[in-house]
Amino acid sequence: MRLRSLTAALAGVGLLLAGCVGKSQDTAGGQNADAKDVTLTIGANALAGGKNTATAKWFAEYVIPRFVEAEKAKGITANVRFEGNGADDADYKTKVALDLKTGGGADILEVDGIWLGEFAQAGQVKPLADVVGKDKVDGWDGWSKIPSTVAALGDFDGKRYGIPTGTDGRVLFFNKKLFAQAGLPADWQPRSWDDIITAGQALKKLSGVTPIQLNGGTAMTEATTMQGVLPLLVGTGKPVYADGRWQGATQNVKDVLDMYQKVYGGGLGDPLLQQEAKGRDKSFSQFADNKIGILLESDYFWRSVVEPKAGVAKMADRDTAVGWAKIPAMKPGGGVGGQDFVSMSGGSIRVINPNSKYPQQAWDLLAFMNSFDATKAKVSGGAQITPRTDVNDDVLAGDPMLTYISKQVLPITRYRPGLAVYPQVSSALQQATADVVTGKAPDQAAAAYQQALTKAVGEANVAAG
Repeated sequence: MRLRSLTAALAGVGLLLAGCVGKSQDTAGGQNADAKDVTLTIGANALAGGKNTATAKWFAEYVIPRFVEAEKAKGITANVRFEGNGADDADYKTKVALDLKTGGGADILEVDGIWLGEFAQAGQVKPLADVVGKDKVDGWDGWSKIPSTVAALGDFDGKRYGIPTGTDGRVLFFNKKLFAQAGLPADWQPRSWDDIITAGQALKKLSGVTPIQLNGGTAMTEATTMQGVLPLLVGTGKPVYADGRWQGATQNVKDVLDMYQKVYGGGLGDPLLQQEAKGRDKSFSQFADNKIGILLESDYFWRSVVEPKAGVAKMADRDTAVGWAKIPAMKPGGGVGGQDFVSMSGGSIRVINPNSKYPQQAWDLLAFMNSFDATKAKVSGGAQITPRTDVNDDVLAGDPMLTYISKQVLPITRYRPGLAVYPQVSSALQQATADVVTGKAPDQAAAAYQQALTKAVGEANVAAG
């Protein structure tokens, strides 16, 4: 009898504890929906006076006081605090994963979009509809201002897990002065890879000029993958991961490696630069010094590298000397989804912790910080791309390049697969380009890549040629 009584008591305690963080059984996110006194926390890898200080300042000085004020007008006392962090991205990711696994963590978490799939597959984050209810999520008016391609950053396996906080886009930058010397047009827009090679051959005639910089090799790490392999790969009609399998030595991958051979085997790129530890930084300086004709990069290159006043490689005449063009598919209409032009993007998202005691109020806070006013306040009047088209129309009006990314590139972009094994796949792709840059045939490089890929993900998860 005493044993049965003790067992029952322990079971009761377990149910009571579960009720502290659990959800209502009849409605998603129904727990504490009518609470008038709530406590919420925001977590991000940002710290006042440290890493991403502007973001930390925005949370503390705009989001929290404005949201508290808005909730007070509705008769709700909201106690909101920001839990800042200033760690290395890998360490921050580990912390978030541990918090979620142990039932802790902030109510709203800002994470890199590339981590989403890993967290979702581990059950550490859940679709927004499951956390707060489908009607409430779908009813948010902000979705109409975020292009579906951008919103996809917060999607995984057909379900929406979060709202993007920011993104970017990749294009072909070119030096108009060198183009003029080579007899190429100032409004250049290639419509195939052959057009890029043709322009490179014209630039090759200029003394001291490297016609094309296409990031390759292992020294440039993820820059090779995001500013080289993946944009080209979607230009062949297939992303690196589709239908549950990774592309191995497919014709698509071989076509990408063949493009690398045309650039580096054909004397249109500098193979030694791809092997230098600071090769990417050196390529920035060379472009600014009018020594590189075409360079595939993200809008970061425009706003932070060759920016005339504060850039890493300042270019005083940037606004007149630098042109940009969309990345063409291998052949017209040959890109993923039948697109003529393609791009790749990165970015972060905000998710709601499924352990939240106040999921409905957490959603209200999430929607608030992604509103027009809050998003505009975050960029503080500066020229920076946001997920919202209405904010971009407002803050990018004076910057034609970033406006171009917002209007022309984001609607056609794609994202990396957010799976735990992706870094290993990326490394294998980098090695494949390194093999080609240093003289190996594309077919050989593709075969070696498939071996490395199979070892990383398993043969059943590889789509072979």
